[in-house]
Amino acid sequence: MRDGLLLVDKEPGLTSHDVVQRVRRLLKQKKIGHCGTLDPDATGLLLLTLGSATRLTRFLIRAPKVYEGVVQLGAATDTYDASGQVTSQASPEAVAALTLETVAEAMKRFEGTIEQKPPPYSAKKVQGVKYYELARKGEEVPDESKEVTVYELSPLGELENGRLRFRLACSSGTYARGLAHDLGAALGVGGHLAELRRTRIGGFQVEEAATFRRLEELVQSGEPATGTWIPFDQIPLPFGEVTADPQQESRISHGQTVLVRELAGEEGDWVKLVNRRREFIAVGTVVERIGSAGVGIVQPKVVFR
Repeated sequence: MRDGLLLVDKEPGLTSHDVVQRVRRLLKQKKIGHCGTLDPDATGLLLLTLGSATRLTRFLIRAPKVYEGVVQLGAATDTYDASGQVTSQASPEAVAALTLETVAEAMKRFEGTIEQKPPPYSAKKVQGVKYYELARKGEEVPDESKEVTVYELSPLGELENGRLRFRLACSSGTYARGLAHDLGAALGVGGHLAELRRTRIGGFQVEEAATFRRLEELVQSGEPATGTWIPFDQIPLPFGEVTADPQQESRISHGQTVLVRELAGEEGDWVKLVNRRREFIAVGTVVERIGSAGVGIVQPKVVFR
């Protein structure tokens, strides 16, 4: 393993950075990044970029995410999850009065493009300082919201003592525990995230990922981790692909624009550039469309070969 993607099934109790550090030691490779943070208590799919693939992190991190989790209604916490201190608690009668239909209807109102405030205990930064560092010092956390998209927020199973399993499909940057907190507030009983597991990032699924223990076994045995490991040239990206001929490949290697055909993207769109040997050579942007026949000019932005 040197350049490519590694799909890891993160266990609870580790930060995303902890996983990166472990894999660095295991593979004896320093250049490793990840595409989307998971909170320490959360489990599931963590997509690691290795070697040259770290330059693709900014493209892969934008992919939509899918989660399954549990919300506990009736108690709000300062961290919006089960690791925090309870800040408000509803009466048992108020929680017992909730119905699955009422909760499902409230969930539906969070679907679509919404403004969401990051939790006060989060890794979001302001002037280089993380929110949770400010919150732990008792300092005020910025009251700023950002636009996110919730494609689906729906119940899975029955509501029992305010506890409900759910499915969440959302844009990158959405805080699941923020939704759990806001759902509890909307229902008037408070709520927090009790469990969370990421099952999908774009087209990547947790079923293809390996736990760290399994990864150790694969490395020791030398077996190829089919599905778990995606070689650099085979990395799928969330935009169109263009095959360059030898002359275009030479121009691309020098960062020069190329005129391409069968172009699916519009001006400003990203495209993946490969050569006729199916080697991944660059990522570029469409700087001009010429007519309506799929002809356009592409400017290489990130060149690998």
